Amino acid sequence: MAGSSGNEQRIGLLNGFAAYGMWGLVPLFWPLLKPAGAGEILAHRMVWSLAFVGVALLVVRRWAWAGELLRQPRKLGLITVAAAVITVNWGVYIWAVNSGHVVEASLGYFINPLVTIAMGVLLLKERLRPVQWAAVATGFAAVLVLTVGYGRPPWISLCLAFSFATYGLVKKKVNLGGVESLAAETAIQFLPALGFLLWLGAHGDSTFTTEGVGHGALLAATGLVTAIPLVCFGAAAIRVPLSTLGLLQYLAPVFQFLLGILYFGEAMPPERWAGFALVWLALTLLTWDALRTAHRTSRALRARLDRAGGGVPAEKEDAARDSDIVACGGPSPDSASADPAPAPARLDTPTGKP
Repeated sequence: MAGSSGNEQRIGLLNGFAAYGMWGLVPLFWPLLKPAGAGEILAHRMVWSLAFVGVALLVVRRWAWAGELLRQPRKLGLITVAAAVITVNWGVYIWAVNSGHVVEASLGYFINPLVTIAMGVLLLKERLRPVQWAAVATGFAAVLVLTVGYGRPPWISLCLAFSFATYGLVKKKVNLGGVESLAAETAIQFLPALGFLLWLGAHGDSTFTTEGVGHGALLAATGLVTAIPLVCFGAAAIRVPLSTLGLLQYLAPVFQFLLGILYFGEAMPPERWAGFALVWLALTLLTWDALRTAHRTSRALRARLDRAGGGVPAEKEDAARDSDIVACGGPSPDSASADPAPAPARLDTPTGKP
């Protein structure tokens, strides 16, 4: 049994690395779709994501949730808001990558946990520990430094961070699985996206059929680029603790940051390094505080159950640890459908994606 459990965890970790690795390397894919513009790429992503997810749901015969969703106007409304917000997130990310702003886009997913915490305080009246306040203040200082460094506010980063944090806040209320959520959101996006593509074609501005079969195939592959990491994430989420996924999610912006500097050759003057250093310091504070709190909670639970005369079941200890690891992670840049953290200040990882 122990061997089987260890093997399952290894499979989960491999899938987690695969999911976040693909989300981290996705900036290599979007430039391949030029000369298509960001709007056309975004529309194809919406259309083809629904096609691929629809096929997956047909294969596994999971449709009962759709009828239940249609009978719940409030939940359907929340899904519509989530679809609108993730459309903004996807569109800005694709435009940023294809316009030479990969580093600034990666910053958006570094600061996303800080924005998520701030929204939890402002909108949900959550209370923070002193270290969390220090991390948020450090993140705010980083934005000021980066504003000086860029000569303007880092609006791409802020737009990505706020849109994804809002997405997580909305998805917290919806409670749909990753594949089902992507299907519902892309179903809402589908008609406007298809209408836009038909409009482009009618005006002779579509590249889908004019740039060759290979280009058309790459545009269709946007659905796979969205769906495959989500499948890997789902396989990881059921096999490894959420705390582990929360730490793994930093792989995506790290890969994007390195690609921006080493592959795309984007400039990093000293003031930008200073701003990023402050962001990383804030995330280090959050991670340290989260792990410390989780350890204390787990130890307190063990002591309480020992006094009651029994040991601590592993699943209870894992649940206690996960529920108290706070604000170390959040949705990954390109996982628009993995379920976001159940609470804005949780380490749990969802999805969205860039």
